[in-house]
Amino acid sequence: MTTPWPPRTTARRPLAPRVAVPREPVDPARIGRRVVRRRAKGMDAGAVAAALEDARFDARQDSRQEDLADDVRGPAELAEWERIAQLLAAAAPGTVYDPDADDVVQAELAADAAAAAAREAEHRKAARVAARADELQALRELGTLEQTKPRDGDEAVRDELTRRAGGYVQADVDAWLAHTLAAHLGHYRDPAAREAAAGLLTPPVLAHAALLAELARLVPSADVDQLAFTARLATTKPEAAGNLAAFFARVQP
Repeated sequence: MTTPWPPRTTARRPLAPRVAVPREPVDPARIGRRVVRRRAKGMDAGAVAAALEDARFDARQDSRQEDLADDVRGPAELAEWERIAQLLAAAAPGTVYDPDADDVVQAELAADAAAAAAREAEHRKAARVAARADELQALRELGTLEQTKPRDGDEAVRDELTRRAGGYVQADVDAWLAHTLAAHLGHYRDPAAREAAAGLLTPPVLAHAALLAELARLVPSADVDQLAFTARLATTKPEAAGNLAAFFARVQP
């Protein structure tokens, strides 16, 4: 069964900007803690105690300045000096501070590494979506979108194309996804992918796919003109289209 495609447009749409490389968010408190740790490295308890007193003096001075009322770095540095002082007070005499042996520091580094990996993964995913959106955009301009098999992640690509269009529904992309979902093409051969699509595609696309699947089962010879109503019905009345597909599912061919 073939799906009725909306009229093709030939105007070339500009490609979206490339995805920016993610950076670690700026955190003044974290910066302050890192500065303290670098300064404290190799200090014994006495040296840390002296540095702590200096930090307390600075905190008292800063408290008198209105422009520092919202400062978070200063209090974070003071708190870190206090923590390191307590750490060395509980350690054996003569112990010097070593960030590499500090469980709190190592836990933060592990969390930082995990967060960085997550940001990088999101960046790679966004880059793949942008590249696939460029590809589908080119295919639709060539008029060959309907001949393309869907891939894992194309649901997010649909959202990206809609975003690029300023929120307007991309009727040709929606019709393509509905057809490929109904016909179990591409990654939709996998039942798990079809099940996942239920939470990733919009109700009109899902209703359109369900209606196409049932009509293909009941009327395998239906042509494009006869099925033109399915896209319109699913777009304007997705709940009614879904109910109609459910009704057809009860009909024996």
